[in-house]
Amino acid sequence: MTPTLENYTLGRWAAGGSDPHELLDASTGEVIALANTEGFDFAEILAYGRRVGNPALRRMTFHERGRMLKALAFHLQEKKEIFYELSYRSGATRADSWIDIEGGIGNLFANASLRRKFPDQPFYVEGEPVGLSKGGTFMAQHLLVPREGVAVHINAYNFPIWGMLEKIAVNLLAGMPAVVKPAVAAE
Repeated sequence: MTPTLENYTLGRWAAGGSDPHELLDASTGEVIALANTEGFDFAEILAYGRRVGNPALRRMTFHERGRMLKALAFHLQEKKEIFYELSYRSGATRADSWIDIEGGIGNLFANASLRRKFPDQPFYVEGEPVGLSKGGTFMAQHLLVPREGVAVHINAYNFPIWGMLEKIAVNLLAGMPAVVKPAVAAE
């Protein structure tokens, strides 16, 4: 039976609707997987991201979010041979796939290491206070906090791993969830 690619949405793995797109082996034409987002309620997905994902990420410190990225990078690194095999079936050589697979995972590691540039708290106090009044009775200071909302990305077909990971790594480190719509060749 041909596997159906699932999407992690609304806190669980789910397959799309009844009219999936066939993903073909570039050499044999064999159907290797089915992909589909038909039937997903994107308004509800965004609402879930705002209601559940955003508050959870905003509560985490920069260090916790960075360690989360690092753990994801290690998890994906353990599975990279599976990605190489699938990429080969899409028509790419190992050398072709290297930049996508290793580059995407490396991007997670690089963004995870940026946590050290920030305090172990959910926000960042930028610079020194600036006096705004004579005698310093009124001052201002920048406070960088995670934004509310959800980032939305349409992933590129040509770099399915790197493209997604480089985008979401920045979002997650900053404390904002992301929705990524995967692209298939015909879209």
